[in-house]
Amino acid sequence: MSSSTPIRIFVLLRAALYSAGFVILWWWLAVSVRPFDAWLTFTLPVWVRPLGWVPLLAGALFALWCISTFVTRGRGTPAPFDPPREFVAVGPYRYVRNPMYIGGFGVLFGGGLLAGSPSVLGLAFVYLILLHLLVWLYEEPSLESRFGDPYRRYKSAVHRWLPRFHGLA
Repeated sequence: MSSSTPIRIFVLLRAALYSAGFVILWWWLAVSVRPFDAWLTFTLPVWVRPLGWVPLLAGALFALWCISTFVTRGRGTPAPFDPPREFVAVGPYRYVRNPMYIGGFGVLFGGGLLAGSPSVLGLAFVYLILLHLLVWLYEEPSLESRFGDPYRRYKSAVHRWLPRFHGLA
């Protein structure tokens, strides 16, 4: 066992703990908005419910890929208070700057479809708006300050939300 193995295990455990906390928070919020479904004048058709598995599973797998990339390549976690030590522009980050948030949206949106809950679907879009503001007002300026020109080049080559499949040159 190398001297870095305990450090890697510790980073992995922190990432798992923070990621679980993030999932629990959004699960709790989703459960909390479900009562608003009764106040709405419309419902989702029953046939859309099974379609929720697609974004839910795709989003979960995408988010796990992002977390593992942060841990293995960035030597850090997804938490803003415990970010990767190294700049990460590989894996899913090669195609889009915020893939973890996109994965989270897929999980929340898919869960809303599965539950047949218009309120959870609305929460999924509120999640996107809040994250867009977080990214624009805090994360991007912070990353520019930490990583400088490499981040600015990355930012000009890779879109914030829409994947570009040519990736980085």
